[in-house]
Amino acid sequence: MPLLVTPAIPTGALAASDQPTLPLGDGAWLRPWRLDDAEAVREAFQDPEIQRWHVRRADTVNEAREWIEGWQSGWHSETGGHWAVAGSENGGLLGRVSLKSLNLADGTAEVAYWTVPAARGGGVCTRAVTTLSDWALKHRGFHRLELEHSTANRASCRVAAKAGFEAEGVRRGAALHMDGWHDMHLHARVRTLP
Repeated sequence: MPLLVTPAIPTGALAASDQPTLPLGDGAWLRPWRLDDAEAVREAFQDPEIQRWHVRRADTVNEAREWIEGWQSGWHSETGGHWAVAGSENGGLLGRVSLKSLNLADGTAEVAYWTVPAARGGGVCTRAVTTLSDWALKHRGFHRLELEHSTANRASCRVAAKAGFEAEGVRRGAALHMDGWHDMHLHARVRTLP
């Protein structure tokens, strides 16, 4: 069935290029995931706060490696873009930031993120979300990025607001967490045309 509008991002536009490495400032980077990050991912998912808000854990390095393989394949299948937040281009893991649920025709995606405990409170998460969002909206043709978090997750709400995501409302009972159903704040950034 033919579309009556031109897709915001043509199919193949992401897969035709390598996933970029993006500088965050202060020596930190967003870089594609590597299989040798698996131990750091397993360790990150031992943190109770990451488990609480992301409702999963990694029990083995092999399990974390499988996640990374999935994150890596998302770029070329154009279903997601997942970056390690690293202390330097080849440095230690500070966190993760992702574009999920890509809809290239509409130019939309969801942003997700976490940081390891040692990286919290210094602004690296906000810089990661801002940098990735700016890149997606200004350089890759995305029109709208959404971000959701539990209404109980105040730290995530602060990151969203500082990264320029406007609050749009509450989705009641929208996500199941370990302690039951949570209402979710919905935030979004929309590309402004020049």
